[in-house]
Amino acid sequence: MAYRRTAQVETRLADNRARILRAARTLVSDGGFRQAQVAAVAAAAGLATGSVYRYFPSKAHLMVELLRSTCAREIEVVQAIASGGGPARDRLADALRAFVERALKGDRLAYAIVAEPASAEIEDARQEIKRALALIFGGLVAEAVAASDMPDQDPNIAGACIVGAMLEGLMGPLARDRAAEDDEAVATGIVAFCLRALGQEQNAKGEHAHVRAVR
Repeated sequence: MAYRRTAQVETRLADNRARILRAARTLVSDGGFRQAQVAAVAAAAGLATGSVYRYFPSKAHLMVELLRSTCAREIEVVQAIASGGGPARDRLADALRAFVERALKGDRLAYAIVAEPASAEIEDARQEIKRALALIFGGLVAEAVAASDMPDQDPNIAGACIVGAMLEGLMGPLARDRAAEDDEAVATGIVAFCLRALGQEQNAKGEHAHVRAVR
């Protein structure tokens, strides 16, 4: 007769997995991927090192899961804004600002996720996340173009370019100490740059206006 895990065992396993991920998140937040060695994660989670390998075959698997689980929440936030009401151009600006502001609050963890040199597995996961964000942003561009609120353009290319510009703009600020007012300037600058690139700009009142496309 095949062994069946009881509900109590399933709960314990799920709890251990969550503890490992929380411990890994704390260590990465403090010192990046390099600090999150498996033995250190196990100690922080109150488990034996061998126990971590029961859930994650390698450090790379653990870090990829951490990256995906962390970014899944950020993608949910962006998607919720994108799916809201109002003009697509405004939702795009709001979604961009939300992502940037949340990344800046994440600081060291966000830097590790966005820019820290890492394994090929992590790079592959980063590309998945970039594609997911590009799809959301591109969809908003397509809506704005259809509503004649943006110049005609390829939404797939636009979405990918938005993600690239946004993440590149975050790399420097995330790597250095900043004051709270600096974060506001960074967020405003990144959003304004992306809107200008798409053929939009904000006036002094924060309203959007068309920018003549460069021929």
